[in-house]
Amino acid sequence: MEKKQIQKAYFIQAPVEKVWKALTTPEIIRQYYFGTHAVSDWKKGSIIDYTGEWQGKPYHDKGIIREIVPGKMMTISHWSDRSGKPDIPENYSDHSYYLEPANHGTHLTISQDDQFKTEESRNQAWKHWDMVMEGLRKVVVR
Repeated sequence: MEKKQIQKAYFIQAPVEKVWKALTTPEIIRQYYFGTHAVSDWKKGSIIDYTGEWQGKPYHDKGIIREIVPGKMMTISHWSDRSGKPDIPENYSDHSYYLEPANHGTHLTISQDDQFKTEESRNQAWKHWDMVMEGLRKVVVR
């Protein structure tokens, strides 16, 4: 069964190369993603591991890089212990990042499986992404 995808686009006033570097460099990720510690070699089939603290609670997100085209796109099969769901394949969801040059900046589209049960939980997820993307903007525009 095909999973339904939801997506949102962001414009970042920085070149694609700089935005890509921010998405795939652990030291930069830590600056805009709430202090998250990211570990990966950023290759197709590789594990990606995120740990940190969110609202005073430790978390562990992880997944596998399913597809990656440097500077253009990346899809991660993602699971988070914050979901409250067991770490089994059917509880993973795809998160994708698509980058395109646009108007002296980057058009970044984030797409993910719509595993949300309510509109409220879906809106909360986008609020989270909005905060992350605002942080990314601040880091890459410096």
